[in-house]
Amino acid sequence: MTRKRLILIFLTVFAIAKIFLSLGASWQEPQVQSRLQLFQTDLVLHGVEFTRDQGDRFGTLLGKDPYLEAKQQYEKARKEAEQNRDRVQARLDLDTPAQTVDFTETPQQNQIREAIAQIDRDIEGFDLNLSILQVRQGDIKAARQIWQTLQARSSSQEIAKTVAILQGLWQSPVKIAPDAEIILQDNLKGWFRFQALNRLYQVARQEKALSSLQAEEEVIARAAISKLAIIGGLPIIGGIFGMSLLIGLLVQWVLQKERSLVGMDAQNWEVPWDGEVTWQVLIVGFFAVSQLILPFVLPFAIAFLGLNPVVFSLREKALYILITYLLMMAGGLSVLYFSLRSYFPLPEGWFRFQWLSKWLLWGLGGYFVAVPLVLIISILNQQIWQGQGGGNPIILLALQANDRWALFIFLITASLAAPIFEEIMFRGFLLPSLTRYVPVWGAIGLSGLIFAIAHLSLAEVLPLTVLGIVLGFVYARSRNLLASILLHSLWNSGTLLSLFILGSG
Repeated sequence: MTRKRLILIFLTVFAIAKIFLSLGASWQEPQVQSRLQLFQTDLVLHGVEFTRDQGDRFGTLLGKDPYLEAKQQYEKARKEAEQNRDRVQARLDLDTPAQTVDFTETPQQNQIREAIAQIDRDIEGFDLNLSILQVRQGDIKAARQIWQTLQARSSSQEIAKTVAILQGLWQSPVKIAPDAEIILQDNLKGWFRFQALNRLYQVARQEKALSSLQAEEEVIARAAISKLAIIGGLPIIGGIFGMSLLIGLLVQWVLQKERSLVGMDAQNWEVPWDGEVTWQVLIVGFFAVSQLILPFVLPFAIAFLGLNPVVFSLREKALYILITYLLMMAGGLSVLYFSLRSYFPLPEGWFRFQWLSKWLLWGLGGYFVAVPLVLIISILNQQIWQGQGGGNPIILLALQANDRWALFIFLITASLAAPIFEEIMFRGFLLPSLTRYVPVWGAIGLSGLIFAIAHLSLAEVLPLTVLGIVLGFVYARSRNLLASILLHSLWNSGTLLSLFILGSG
């Protein structure tokens, strides 16, 4: 056995171990979708304030009973957080030996304790919001029970102060702390902050402040209605159009078979290299570069430059992610080039970028078809994982991206760099290479699954497999990487812009 093959085997074992460990770890994490739903819930609550006197005009956007639905959403998020805490605590218990005098916690155990503390803070924040929802629904008794529990359990000074102020505002006689306004401003967010401040200004008879607050809330509420219309309306319109297009294509395929638009050309690519080269590019060019080389080298480079990613601003984090991705892209494409160099010139049809063709129609059509398919599988996925399975951490950063420069950098990463690199690797190289051993349809499905697994999140495997299959079909049918890059870019851009709209204040 050659040294090269031994190295490949070692890296393959490492990659498989990393994949299983990452997927297993993601199962312990809440889905990002749960957090997105809470952001949308806050928009709905803002919208209710604006539409209170307008009947059912916005019923489709806001729901039949927005306050009850918001309460249920927060209760669900709280339950998922508790379940996640139990799982993380179980991991800590397994990693912690019986206490001895010389026992010292490992960095991993410290990280687990910090994760538990963060989950506890999230749960307390959910409880605070639930108490305000209870008050808004007229159930003061239930709100007081939550406050009493928080006072007895919480170790956070901020939570304790906030609870004390809320109790004072909704007791008889009313008790107003001197720093009540500052604490409520600092420790509550969105609609919940508005409700608490509204109560404070009413009982303190601060008419000018109350009027200013209500005017501000009306502006926010109008914006919330617009955001909900965009976030909820565009996917519905895209889904209806996509489903209509999909049905039309299926009918055409039934009538015309291989002569239809979706009739697959059965001819495989001419693949001059064997499976070992394909294996080498995938393992070394993608997994080793992204999961071994960069994680090992970057910390030394960052330390040498005297930087600390922990204290980076949002804009700096966005730039750090972009630079990291560009380095991964450069490494992966270099491995691809040197692996195929001995086969130049490549047979016709490899890595095609044909500008004078129908790539624009294929990319747009594929995008609209992907919308209903991924939406349907995502709903099923939510039922399977019950709020667990992790997600892309960039999503939460994008939710905070009120900085337009940060958003622009995220867009470059997600809508330009990622589509180009991933389409070259997974559709341009992997899919055709697999046709040496399996039919085109098999190559589309297998490359789509590998594409999904490469994102290292259990909750994303099913939706990304479906998206990968659509991307693979568009590329196999158009034989043009521009088509699948466009589809991929549209998908990432739409997701990112929706997150920006959802999270913008």
